[in-house]
Amino acid sequence: MSAHASNRQTGIMIRPSRTAATALLAGIAFLFAAALGLAAPRATAQNLFEPVITVDGNAITRYELDQRAKLLSLLRAPANPERLAREQLIEERLKMNAARSAGVTIDDATIREGMENFASQGDVTADQLIEQLDAAGVSEQSFRDFVRAGITWREMVRARFSSRVSVSEEDLDRAQSAVSGRAGVRVLLSEIIIPMQEGQENRIQALAQTLSEITSPKAFSANARQYSASPSRDDGGQLDWLSLNKLPQQLRPVVLGLAPGEVTDPIPIQGALALFQMRAIEEVDAPSPDYAAIEYAIYHLDGGRSPESLERAAEIEANTDTCDDLYGVVGNTSPEVLQRTSKAPSEIPRDVALELARLDPGEISTNLTGGDGRTLMVLMLCGRTEEIQEDPDGAAEDLARRIGNQRLEAFAQSWLEQLRAEARIIEK
Repeated sequence: MSAHASNRQTGIMIRPSRTAATALLAGIAFLFAAALGLAAPRATAQNLFEPVITVDGNAITRYELDQRAKLLSLLRAPANPERLAREQLIEERLKMNAARSAGVTIDDATIREGMENFASQGDVTADQLIEQLDAAGVSEQSFRDFVRAGITWREMVRARFSSRVSVSEEDLDRAQSAVSGRAGVRVLLSEIIIPMQEGQENRIQALAQTLSEITSPKAFSANARQYSASPSRDDGGQLDWLSLNKLPQQLRPVVLGLAPGEVTDPIPIQGALALFQMRAIEEVDAPSPDYAAIEYAIYHLDGGRSPESLERAAEIEANTDTCDDLYGVVGNTSPEVLQRTSKAPSEIPRDVALELARLDPGEISTNLTGGDGRTLMVLMLCGRTEEIQEDPDGAAEDLARRIGNQRLEAFAQSWLEQLRAEARIIEK
């Protein structure tokens, strides 16, 4: 049976297995870190290839465990690296054993396609990545095996469960109502905002991908305190209740697809990557409207997040109730320093839109900076203009696909747990 690595081609899971995705994403990050000279040194211990775990007779060697643990340490994984390495490798053996039992194989062309897709996440070709891996002491065969495991599991899940996954008109209407504002929905989120640093893009992307695999609110909060640049880090990244329709439109179906404890994939915003964890979701009696335009003002203060700038921002906040008040407080200034604009939600920069989602008219946020941190952005929401919008072309199909993928992922996780329960796993 052949498979395609591209989710767009197969139409199957966006995130097929969170633990499997951790392994793949950890691999991506390490591969590019290796190209930057960050590869872990070769192990020299005796009995390096001694089996330390067997899964239904299939061995996991000390070398594999040691290498995986080093990868996770490099990525600052939010768990004990040695323990997480064992979990990931055991699951990979379970999946490949199931594929062999079902007679599922992946042809070379599909594996090559997967390698190209895999490499493209680092903006290189497969051949360029293979060359970088070789320079770091990682064989092409290891890379191929790594990619093949992910493709095989996705194909196995699609073949086994696709016929059992359906999205009814009622399901779709309920989800569309929530996304469009015809039903009142609010969400309780936590956030981690990781600033990008020049020359550290691959490491930060890898860290963000690893954090996206967290399922524990406690672990997410701990990592928010450690890594997040948002003021919410002092509260473990926890935000107050937000109306779903105040979030950027492109973010709503992503958030709606989360179960409590799940985390979004890393979301690029200006100069940073954002991750959001769902803590709770609930319907409310009054539906929240959709908005045609949002008016806001930004006053740029020199000095970034210096004590002087923050003190001046606090003075502005204390002496203003509306955007009109800003002109009296800041005096005559250039349009570049005080900007007031009204835009469609889709036209607002994502980081600004996320801040505006938390504000009521007249409220101020000082969470953002501009000019590479040189200016503090005093952001005030002036108002929102309501509008009932038609669903954009393809929105229904995209939402149906997301719902189907979420259900397919649930089947996949249940199957993996069953495979583990039935397997004979021996650990030394």
